[in-house]
Amino acid sequence: MSRRAAPTPTGASPSPPKKVSALASTTATNNELMSLFECEECFDFVLPPIFQCQGGHLVCGSCRPKLTRCPICLGQLGSFRNLALEKVGDTLLFPCKYASSGCEETLRHTAKADHEDLCKFRPYPCPCPGTSCKWQGSLDTVTSHLMHHHETIITLEGEEVVFLATQINLPGAFDWVMLQSCFGFHFLLVLEKQENYDGHQQFFAIAQLIGTRKQAENFAYRFELSGDRRQLAWEATPRPIDEKIATAIGKRDCLVFNTSTAQLFAENDNLGINVTIFMC
Repeated sequence: MSRRAAPTPTGASPSPPKKVSALASTTATNNELMSLFECEECFDFVLPPIFQCQGGHLVCGSCRPKLTRCPICLGQLGSFRNLALEKVGDTLLFPCKYASSGCEETLRHTAKADHEDLCKFRPYPCPCPGTSCKWQGSLDTVTSHLMHHHETIITLEGEEVVFLATQINLPGAFDWVMLQSCFGFHFLLVLEKQENYDGHQQFFAIAQLIGTRKQAENFAYRFELSGDRRQLAWEATPRPIDEKIATAIGKRDCLVFNTSTAQLFAENDNLGINVTIFMC
């Protein structure tokens, strides 16, 4: 006698038992655990080493130097480390602090700071020297800002251009700025004239990539002054967007020359610097 499967009751259909996705479960667990790492003052993440007050409340490393008492229980902020929570923190993936701006990276706490220093979603200040511009924006919007809000900055296309600084004999400090577009990137070219306390003037010329440090390492630039069998040249890696031009100038890590040298290459009060950008 043959066997038959039992009939399915009317209105019901066979279905496999529901399973929770392992990835979804892991993500949920990670997010739940991360909520334990919230700073009681700024609500950012508290990362190892983790210190707490006597009541067990956590304050992050940025807020701790500014506080003398716990913002929750007003207890003294001692040097009590929460070693158990630190071990949990070593296993979690934390979101980038610029997640709200579009970054989707999640990282171990040991890699978080390095990533955020170079994150393309971090806000960058306006790199234009000699202005009081307070603008900040993502890396993708820096060039657009320079073109639309600093209309005196012209853009030249090509790997080789002439950076022309006019009226270099004007008294006092002065800045000349332009953009060079090549290889799919924009480079900010700056010539800055400073006047020392003793009245002597110096010129500083430098190039900055509107890009990250890693991207800048793929390029080199060459500034060259030439004329009447004279030549003065400087070759270096362009500064990335997160390094201030003023810092490089302060270290004299750029093309530096005085007024007398400028006059040797100037014509009718104008100074032309031959600029070449090339890939390494």
